[in-house]
Amino acid sequence: MAHPALRQAFAQRKFIVAPGIFDMISAKVADGMGFDCLYGTGFGTVASHLGVPDAGIATYTDMVARMGQMARGVRTPMIADADTGYGGLLNVRHTVMGYEAAGISGIQLEDQEIPKKCGHTPGRRVIPAEEMVLKIKVAAEARVSPDFLIVARTDARTTLGLEEAIRRGLMFGDAGADVVFIESPESEAEMRAIGKAISKPLLANMVEGGRTPLLPAATLAAIGYAIAIYPAVGFLAMAAAMERVYGHLKQHGDSIAIGESYGFKRMTELMGFPEVWDFDQRWAQPEAAKAAE
Repeated sequence: MAHPALRQAFAQRKFIVAPGIFDMISAKVADGMGFDCLYGTGFGTVASHLGVPDAGIATYTDMVARMGQMARGVRTPMIADADTGYGGLLNVRHTVMGYEAAGISGIQLEDQEIPKKCGHTPGRRVIPAEEMVLKIKVAAEARVSPDFLIVARTDARTTLGLEEAIRRGLMFGDAGADVVFIESPESEAEMRAIGKAISKPLLANMVEGGRTPLLPAATLAAIGYAIAIYPAVGFLAMAAAMERVYGHLKQHGDSIAIGESYGFKRMTELMGFPEVWDFDQRWAQPEAAKAAE
């Protein structure tokens, strides 16, 4: 069931910072950090699950299973990327129903042509705005709980310009989107223009090395944004750390001098081993003792 905390936070104008999660380790680490929301990144989830580009290759079945697994494994409300809804209007309805049933609190849908491409990469093309409006209306009707949020994204800025992107953002808000996501503005001035034009809660996509400038949370809140997602920060840090330690292992043949790591004990605790050990103490060992009599 969708968590009501997200809608309440938007109503109270509380700015939300949402780290990207992409597998169960990242989900559990982020879940223990006290964030108000987690963001299931399409790029990172497709990369970690399938090892391929986020370019429309992953299916609804791939994504709802993976996103649902993460949502069920955390206590923090989660918004999840669902690309274009994986097809037409009937697909959108099915996707919303599936994501909500999986325990996700919000779904991100975008106006790209199929097959979609990852935001901040070239070659993205969008469908007519009127087609996306219908998708949003279908999505809003398909949800069971009013606390399940519809995040409507437009990729129009890169190919059609800022004015068209803002026009679409306004249309998407009027169609029933709870949050408007204008992808890839290319300057702080553009972001300020978006904040002035659109009154619906706005989402900022903070991608390290992407097309949009990285602004502090306080600045984003001041210019009209309600939530900032950081989809890549986790998997970029993970890849850098693994490249460093694997490189050391290959060069030196040991892990002795790698330095401080997360720690095996902490990882066993994160994954829930103490509960397993407690279970064994209460059940497995008494059964073994009984069998030995």
